[in-house]
Formats: sequence, C-alpha cells, structure tokens
Amino acid sequence: MNLGRRTVLSCALLPGLAACEKLSGLMPGRSEATTFHATDITGAEFARRLELPDVDGKPRTLADWKGKVVVVFFGYTQCPDVCPATLAEMTQVRKSLGPKGADVETVFVTIDPERDTSEILKAYTANFGPGVTALRGTLEQTTAAAKEFKVFYAKAPGKTPGSYSMDHSAASFVFDPAGKVRLYVPYGGDPKNLAADIKLLAAAL
Repeated sequence: MNLGRRTVLSCALLPGLAACEKLSGLMPGRSEATTFHATDITGAEFARRLELPDVDGKPRTLADWKGKVVVVFFGYTQCPDVCPATLAEMTQVRKSLGPKGADVETVFVTIDPERDTSEILKAYTANFGPGVTALRGTLEQTTAAAKEFKVFYAKAPGKTPGSYSMDHSAASFVFDPAGKVRLYVPYGGDPKNLAADIKLLAAAL
C-alpha cells in the first residue's frame, strides 16, 4: 500500500523504543515474564493520561473504561487507508475474542477536529460496530493529547484550503484493565497477534 505523505509509520517517533521489537514485561499479579507480539512499553512516561470530550461533549478520561482493555488510535475520518484499516482490524479482533470482545474498547481520537464534526464522527465510527468511542477536542486539547502520546500530525496542503490531508503517525496504544499503558502497536501487523496480546491483558479481568 502506498501511503504517500499521509502517514508516518516509524517507531522512531517514540524515543527509547527499540525498533518495535518484541520485549518482555510483567503482567499484573504475575511473577513470570510475559512476551507480547507488540512492543511492551509498560511503565512508559508518556501516554499516561487522555482527557478529551466525546462526540456528545462529555469529558472523558481513561478511567471511564477501567476494567476493559483499551486501544487508543489517533486519526481522522477523511484518512483514505490507515485509519479505516486500523478500525476495521479492531472490529475483527473483537469478534475473534468471542464474548471477551465486549471487554475491549477502541478509542478513536480525531486529529482533525476542524472537519470532523460530532455528527461526522458518529456516522464514521458506527461503520465499525460497537465498542468504538470517538473523542473530539479543541485544537489546543488535541495538540496536548498528541504531545502526551508522542503522536505526530500535521496538515498536508491540498489544492484548496479545505482539501488538505493529514500526515500522522500510525500506531495504536493498548491499555490494560487497570488503565495503564502496556503496548505500542505499529500499523500493519497481524490482527491475530494483536488479538493474542489483548487476550493476555484481558486475562487480568
């Protein structure tokens, strides 16, 4: 897939991570090491908080989904490939987990609140079934959230002022049921591996 300028896939955006390799971490309540397919970022000093309104204007934080495995992804509705592919993958993962899929929440943070109105976000996320929450902040709130997650995004000018696209990093952040960030998942991985990782985290429920 040719992503052009629209998406940045490099793990180098996250200082201190070793090229998206497998790492071992300790599951809560377990003494043995657990190996994940995604990059284990347990104890990271970023992606610790998320405070943005949802599409109904209600303030949301990670604590709202405590008890669930939460997958956070930054994107925008006019993204032609990576964003819909990521959300579709999460739908596939939830289904593959059977009843446990109800314990997984996808949180989609728009990086384009100027065009992504609440109505557009509601219609967009509805395409991916239940278990998807869209967050839409002000430009300032969005900038602060992206900084906390070390997510890059920027406008790529189009032929007209309203036809711009967005360059952005393409990765998901997975939080365990206690609300702690655990995994960094680069775009383009095997959904079966992600499902296996989420199943391990959900085992703490």
